[in-house]
Amino acid sequence: MSDLQEFQKLVIANAAEVKGLSIGDTAPDFTLPNAFGKNISLSDALKESFVIIKFYRGEWCPICNLDLREIQKHLPEIQALGATVFAISPQSPDGALTAAQKNELGYEVLSDAHQEVIKAYNLQFDPGEDYHQRRDLTQENGDGSKTLPVPATFIIDSNQKIVAAHVEANYTERMSALEVVAALKALKGKG
Repeated sequence: MSDLQEFQKLVIANAAEVKGLSIGDTAPDFTLPNAFGKNISLSDALKESFVIIKFYRGEWCPICNLDLREIQKHLPEIQALGATVFAISPQSPDGALTAAQKNELGYEVLSDAHQEVIKAYNLQFDPGEDYHQRRDLTQENGDGSKTLPVPATFIIDSNQKIVAAHVEANYTERMSALEVVAALKALKGKG
């Protein structure tokens, strides 16, 4: 097994206890700054549509960038199904701006620099000392912390209930844009 694979296994093991919120839970409300410093709130967005939240590690994470770009590719269909997308990381608004520009994103990229929302959704974890020796998260995170969110996707309805959730310790596995679209279609069918 390669050094990278061993490293990935350690990170995944350190995140294994993180389960996040579940379907049926009430999604904690929040107000976070977007890439331009404008405050965006979950409750305001829910007045208009479903909200899809993509928690990601940061713009430095190639897998996160692929995931964010895949959502962007399907954004017209997601919006046509009545949903708004938020991407949230522990980076500062500058980091959010970098992610939005680098990936040419047409949806809100929000900064949870103090990881209060990440904690509220039960996603925060410490990736471990081996990880810290390879990547200095204090330089990446808005508050200088050494913790990350487990990548997760939540779909939240107008009652602020989580109606779909994907939380996975293995950061290489994400809820795909096609799975998001299928979940929205199923939810619209119930409406």
